Amino acid sequence: MTTLHDRPHTALLVIDVQKGVVEGAHERDTVVANVGSLVEKARREKIPVVWVQHSDEGLVRGGDDWQIVPELSPDAAEPLVDKSYGDSFEDTTLETVLSDLRVGRLFVAGAQSDACIRSTIHGAFTRGYDTTLVSDAHTTEDLTEWGAPPPDQVIAHTNLYWSHQNAPGRTAGTVETKDVDFGGTS
Repeated sequence: MTTLHDRPHTALLVIDVQKGVVEGAHERDTVVANVGSLVEKARREKIPVVWVQHSDEGLVRGGDDWQIVPELSPDAAEPLVDKSYGDSFEDTTLETVLSDLRVGRLFVAGAQSDACIRSTIHGAFTRGYDTTLVSDAHTTEDLTEWGAPPPDQVIAHTNLYWSHQNAPGRTAGTVETKDVDFGGTS
């Protein structure tokens, strides 16, 4: 139902599941396992997996912390998008990658719930994509010392408000890993 013309396909967008990003993240191992399960399911169903990697002064491109976590292994044929802003679309090749794949529907997983995940799901939705957040496949670190709620509450709130998003001609929502239905074709 996307508002993007001639974009019937679906993709899995894996955001910033990098060593330095998820190192101290809430329920890190469970979330990484869920992301791995989604990647395997997408590959089996021939759904494109698009990887996003953040870099900045604290997360240096090519450095050890910048690398995707060792439990996940992007395939050489899967697109990798480099970014330096929260929204994975901002000043990146993501829109071109998705357009070339004729993708209009996204399933989103990764880190961090209260930063790059939120920015990207909003960015996708406002650009016309049907955008589903996988509710148990995103995480964040504990930022309570700076006034943020505890990570489990940040994640729950992100899931709550995303499950109630709507706009003309687009769909949004959340789904658990076990219930993801990519639609069977890309």
